[in-house]
Amino acid sequence: MRALIASAAIAQVAPELANPRLCVSVLFTDDEEVRTLNTEWRGKDKPTNVLSFPMLESGALLGLGADGPPVLVGDIALAYQTCAREAAEKNIPLADHAAHLIVHGLLHLAGHDHETSDAHASKMEALEIKALAIMGIADPYGDQD
Repeated sequence: MRALIASAAIAQVAPELANPRLCVSVLFTDDEEVRTLNTEWRGKDKPTNVLSFPMLESGALLGLGADGPPVLVGDIALAYQTCAREAAEKNIPLADHAAHLIVHGLLHLAGHDHETSDAHASKMEALEIKALAIMGIADPYGDQD
């Protein structure tokens, strides 16, 4: 249910994801599966909280008409143990943290990237914060020590 709410919230802050034809697969799995995916696709032999695998270029999202069959934007995978540990460390509900990671993953599918520059990271964080606020979830970056 949170995934659907996250999708509706992100559509309000990222126009490229607002098309009703867009669909995304979300895999809720364990750390070992995410570690395997991370190793295979990113060359990083470790689990991570969320992985995104885009199927379309970001420009294609904006040029997509509203009529027609569903279009797969890409896949998102969340690692349960990592997500649960991070939520516990932050003292936040697991459902809220998972919703944040889905929003984060959706933005990656739309071409946003926090690793290319500080400016891109700031832009992506701002979009995440806005989407989460729509969902009634507190700013995950606001109280960092």
